[in-house]
Amino acid sequence: MKKLGIVLAGTVLLAACGQDKAELKTDDQKGSYALGFVSAEQMQQLGVLDKEAFMAGLKDGLVENAEGQLTDEEMEAALQAFQQRVMEAQQEKMKEAMEQQQKDMEEAGAKNKADGAAFLEENAQRDGVTVTESGLQYEVLASGEEGAQSPTLDDTVEVHYHGTLPDGTVFDSSVERGNPATFGLKQIIKGWQEVLPMMKEGDKWKVVVPSELGYGEQGAGPGSDIGPNQVLIFEIELLDVKGDE
Repeated sequence: MKKLGIVLAGTVLLAACGQDKAELKTDDQKGSYALGFVSAEQMQQLGVLDKEAFMAGLKDGLVENAEGQLTDEEMEAALQAFQQRVMEAQQEKMKEAMEQQQKDMEEAGAKNKADGAAFLEENAQRDGVTVTESGLQYEVLASGEEGAQSPTLDDTVEVHYHGTLPDGTVFDSSVERGNPATFGLKQIIKGWQEVLPMMKEGDKWKVVVPSELGYGEQGAGPGSDIGPNQVLIFEIELLDVKGDE
């Protein structure tokens, strides 16, 4: 029988089809078993696989010069239809995953917003805390020399910083890395753009950034500890104003 050009992942697997235990002594046997096992797992994840029919087709196909139960044309049409169903099933799963991700994000955002508002209200009552018109809060921990330079939005600065969430989670820290960070003020979050020009070289401030001055409703993205509507806490030490670089 003429072999079809369409090949689905996993159609060459389970050479010991129908046996409870396969002999796995040689490298070829072990490799064949591993291929079969992994391929079977992948095939099951498709969600539209009829296992009994699949195993029957596999068994027939492993017989040399075997005649299948379908003609080449029927197989071609069946595979095309099957692939279409697989694609639709995968798209549906992807849609469901995205909807769940959006739901989780909205729930996390609502919780972070409520928790953040409570934290900001409580922190604002602490001695030494100043609240700006935008809602940003800061506390002076150490002061540089009188008359030291302050940056503008056009400047590049060198800073040490330690960033945490209200629950104490450290999300970023040049202090822990042991290397100060250098960046232009136009490249950073709004909260930093507001507070750094208020500081001078040598100053060290504790700064609480409301979410709208940080990463907002979207958070900092996949893999980050900074979720949606997350209040951010920084200890920032302004080491050097490098000017417009």
